[in-house]
Amino acid sequence: MDLEAEIRALQQRLAAVEKRAQAAEDHLAIANLQRIYGYYVDKSQWEHAADLFARDATLEINGRGKFFGHERIREYMLHFGPPPPGLLMNHIQLQPVIHVSDDGQRGQCRLRALIQVGRMGGEAMWGECLYENEYVKEDGVWKIAVLKSWQSFYTDFDKGWAQHAMQLLMDFDDLPPDEKTEPYPVFPDYFLPPYHYRNPVSGRE
Repeated sequence: MDLEAEIRALQQRLAAVEKRAQAAEDHLAIANLQRIYGYYVDKSQWEHAADLFARDATLEINGRGKFFGHERIREYMLHFGPPPPGLLMNHIQLQPVIHVSDDGQRGQCRLRALIQVGRMGGEAMWGECLYENEYVKEDGVWKIAVLKSWQSFYTDFDKGWAQHAMQLLMDFDDLPPDEKTEPYPVFPDYFLPPYHYRNPVSGRE
């Protein structure tokens, strides 16, 4: 192999390595973005949480309807207000499966959150939800493009899911959504939100 051919081969290898390194960086950035969202929500830092969304993002949580655009998402979040005394609200985010597009401009993530919510002297609940989210690199920064959360279950802490299950949480009377959520079954019924990916071994959907 002559020198020019060797240089071309090295350049191709370098380009491939750079692409893989950028994909790894994007994967990590998406994972961190999602985790940061969870920490902000846990402490009712609604302005910070809303800042994580892209300009044309959508948000749909449980059965509360779909909200379009950055400002409507901010309105939805601020609707919850500051945390009252004695509030505990944790979204423990688990099992992320992340994929980044070949051009490095969009990403998708499926994950679940184990939820603890309650107030000293009041009610306490366990819950779980499943996310299928999308992300976009906007002005060079990763942001949430689609936040879609399906309620799996909510139950009273002292009774547990063997004795009690709440119905699907629906939209607020004083904050109508831009689009209604199509109701779906929650525990003890069975519902499987669609995967954004194929089986990595068989290739089946």
